[in-house]
Amino acid sequence: MFNNKIAIDLGTCNSLVYVRGKGIVLSEPSVVAVSLSDNRILAVGEAAKEMIGRTPADIKVYRPLKDGVIGDYKVTQAMMKHFISRATPNFRFFKPELVISVPAGITSTERRAVIEAALSAGARSAFVAKEPILAAIGAGIPINSSSGHMIIDIGGGTSEVAVISLGGIVTAHSVRVAGDKIDMAITEYIKKKYNLAIGTQSAEEIKIKVGTALPQKELRYMEIQGRDLILGLPRNIKISNNEVCEAISDTLSEIIQAVKQVLSETPPELSADIMNKGIIMAGGGALLPKINELVAQSTGVPCFIAEEPLFCVIKGTGTVLEHLEEYKKVVMTKK
Repeated sequence: MFNNKIAIDLGTCNSLVYVRGKGIVLSEPSVVAVSLSDNRILAVGEAAKEMIGRTPADIKVYRPLKDGVIGDYKVTQAMMKHFISRATPNFRFFKPELVISVPAGITSTERRAVIEAALSAGARSAFVAKEPILAAIGAGIPINSSSGHMIIDIGGGTSEVAVISLGGIVTAHSVRVAGDKIDMAITEYIKKKYNLAIGTQSAEEIKIKVGTALPQKELRYMEIQGRDLILGLPRNIKISNNEVCEAISDTLSEIIQAVKQVLSETPPELSADIMNKGIIMAGGGALLPKINELVAQSTGVPCFIAEEPLFCVIKGTGTVLEHLEEYKKVVMTKK
């Protein structure tokens, strides 16, 4: 009981917390609202996300993680403290051990910042583990086998593409193009085509409701509200799934480019394994309809979506946490 162990999937958009023996206990947006007048934290997670784009001048809403790494140290620390205290009620007396997921392309300085934020938020010790390996474990891929497996993990801030064999990453590429950039592409498209300004929340809703990676025969529409850029007045428009597809195609092609780069750097033996088994997709971005078909069309390699793609990284982090001794050598670098 006293040996608290917690795994955190610290994502740009959402953070998930896993407690040893209990499973996933928390899934909240990585958002913090701060009162500027007295520098006090007003809300974290869902409550803070609802404030985005709706705050008066003295309240600022932060998303402290940018592109999968810490953009605002103090706010990240406060957010982690909030997550730890929510996950472990007896946190003041027994400091937990933490395993935190980080992008594969993280620098040593960024890695140190994550570990330091965890320790100052109240952890006894902190380990970091690379997301592609965690996503692979969470997707049920046998990472220690001698055959090659390819995983694409599309999150909010980064897309990670990696080939894994014998418990390690053989070749990987991390691009800072993911869910957030897709939202931005939708916002820009509507601004150019309809002279309408919409917020990030609306763009995310469009992506979830009518987003698609490939053009569809059956058209689906969604009505959205925004501000007319010429008249400055509120206005409604209808947007179709194929328009969303057009809006995000350039952003998706950057992710496809990363996949092709990793495939071109993969040793021939492992390439054959990947061709036979196919590519596995994880992360929230894998929920975009037809995205696996787009990858398969662009690369010629079959592509499948993992079960519960949103939870792959946290499930993998949880598995590592439950068997910390076994995975210590493979996955982690400790401070």
